[in-house]
Amino acid sequence: MSEGEMLIIRVPGSSANLGPGFDSIGLALDVYLTLEVETAIEWEVVPLSEELNIFPKDNTNYILQIAIETAEKYNQKLPACRIKVKSDIPLARGLGSSAAAIVAGIELADALCKLHLTQQEKLEWASKIEGHPDNVGASLLGGLVVGCQFEDEVSVESFHHLEIDIVAVIPREELLTRDSRGVLPQTLLYENAVQAGAVGNVMIAALLNGNYRQVGKMMKADRYHHPYRKEIVPHLQVIEELAPDFGAFGVALSGAGPTVLCLAEKGAGMDLAKKLAKLLPEMEYRFLNIEQTGSKVYYTR
Repeated sequence: MSEGEMLIIRVPGSSANLGPGFDSIGLALDVYLTLEVETAIEWEVVPLSEELNIFPKDNTNYILQIAIETAEKYNQKLPACRIKVKSDIPLARGLGSSAAAIVAGIELADALCKLHLTQQEKLEWASKIEGHPDNVGASLLGGLVVGCQFEDEVSVESFHHLEIDIVAVIPREELLTRDSRGVLPQTLLYENAVQAGAVGNVMIAALLNGNYRQVGKMMKADRYHHPYRKEIVPHLQVIEELAPDFGAFGVALSGAGPTVLCLAEKGAGMDLAKKLAKLLPEMEYRFLNIEQTGSKVYYTR
């Protein structure tokens, strides 16, 4: 960066799974983590969002740790910077806050160290850090992503033509991913695994074909995580029963939860949110759209 120049990094949040797409389907959402980066003598992180105050303000900050690790991977040293950070992605709510931080850190190292990484290189490194490509793939590429990961090899397909309304129903309490994963079984019977995979395949095909009724049916038929996580996210079943009567075609736990996503056809989302809010006033409601472009990096003065 030249003197007086500022680097801007903007990374969308995301939702994973959509029911039966466990650890393989991600959807980018129009909530964002934003970094404003300027050169400095020593590292400083300045939180512009109140809930970010809990994180370190020096180079032990998670975003900077990812950036430093990324630079070292390519035998580079990250120059010190002053970074203003703001976010409207709720923390520990299943909306991809940690994945956005990973992508932001990689983008930061790529820009400051002039690594010129390809999207595939960013995706593979982010997926290795995160453990799966769904959230990081959506944050990086935007739109709907369907992916799989075998060791260091990551294969992802992204789609940018879907237009649906999304209502995020967000409880006030947090739910850590490790706790949510703790209720899942270690193994599935072969026949159950085959059925669960088939449900996910049909859901994706229906979503790409615009057969929303079938999408909702498959989301509800998930066999990978919904049946187990309903124990710790009881409002999922309540919303599953209420939302279709108010215009939703599908309901799913967002990532590891506790946020629940309600999907509706374009134009139906606002009414859906209002009706749900009347019956479940203790929740926060966000009317969201699919974020189609993924992470953005640019310079300004």
